[in-house]
Amino acid sequence: MKLTKNPPSGDLGGKIPKTEGIKYAGSKLKLLPYIFEMVGQLDGIESVLDGFSGSTRVSQAFAQLGYSTTSSDISAWSEVFATCYLIANKTDNFYQEKIDFLNNLQGVDGWFTENYGGAVSEIKKPFQNKNTRKLDAIRTEIDAMDLQWEDKCVLLTSLILALDKVDNTLGHYVAYLSDWCPRSFKDLLLTLPNRYLNTGNNSVIRGDIFKTVENNRYDLVYFDPPYGSNNEKMPPSRVRYGAYYHLWTTIIQNDKPLIFGKANRREDSRDNVSASVFEEFRRNESGDFMAMEALRKLIDETNTRYLLLSYSSGGRATKEQLMDIISASGVLLQIKMIDYQKNVMSNMRSTSEWINSDGKHNEYLFLMEKAD
Repeated sequence: MKLTKNPPSGDLGGKIPKTEGIKYAGSKLKLLPYIFEMVGQLDGIESVLDGFSGSTRVSQAFAQLGYSTTSSDISAWSEVFATCYLIANKTDNFYQEKIDFLNNLQGVDGWFTENYGGAVSEIKKPFQNKNTRKLDAIRTEIDAMDLQWEDKCVLLTSLILALDKVDNTLGHYVAYLSDWCPRSFKDLLLTLPNRYLNTGNNSVIRGDIFKTVENNRYDLVYFDPPYGSNNEKMPPSRVRYGAYYHLWTTIIQNDKPLIFGKANRREDSRDNVSASVFEEFRRNESGDFMAMEALRKLIDETNTRYLLLSYSSGGRATKEQLMDIISASGVLLQIKMIDYQKNVMSNMRSTSEWINSDGKHNEYLFLMEKAD
């Protein structure tokens, strides 16, 4: 494993660790330089919570820089990725030997091929048959191995990263491309995840974020919840954020679930089952958006000195709502805006407008200090 460590406070000198992940709609890869520019200005930061860790890019970066990092999410795939990068500690040779063995397995026709594989003459499938046949063989063998959980997570991460490189999608699994894209013709090949030597006291928590913050204190907390859409015409039933990656859940759990729809989604990914309160577009009885009330409650209940919040211009919040939420629990220290269209970042005053009316997609980072 590679050792990459910077002091857990002070200026990072522009050094942003290399992270690894799947194609992910919520990925914060582009935000990492701005996150660590802001964090690098803070003193006394040792313990960090990445509260909606998703593909774990932010967790990976914090851990590589020497912070004691807690990665928390409700999804099975996030738990597996975080365990691979933050917890697993055996040598590269240990994992490489097993990866080589899995790569040499002969493909078989199994459940994944039946439901997610397609012949070259077929369309609207996430993978070609040759790769789902390898998936069927590899996934069965991983369960047959005598592995500790963290070691199994390394192999599952390797498998998902490999599948992500040969899929026939736009990066999610609620719809598939009509024609086979060039990468789908490649052969599935597992490689060793880009791990590193962890020097902090890291942990992984899968579960509700309110439970995570209930009995823990951190020096810094980073939240990037899946905000509800600001589209007033959003129907009450729609694909929820977690459902976009239902296939990764199935691969991890290998439970051959009941499936439905053209995309063969898991039954437990249905919109009325997998919803998060942070995705709610509806208002409560008082007329307030449920998503914003959940955010207010979460910030209030989080025990931390500093809190860094990501916000997308497509979310429910208005300028006044966010300012009210932050001022109720602490003091706003800094706001940064990232314009993805121009690929530039600019500072903003608290009096500036940060909700777009021109359809542009901007990301915002709010750094606050919690009140004692």
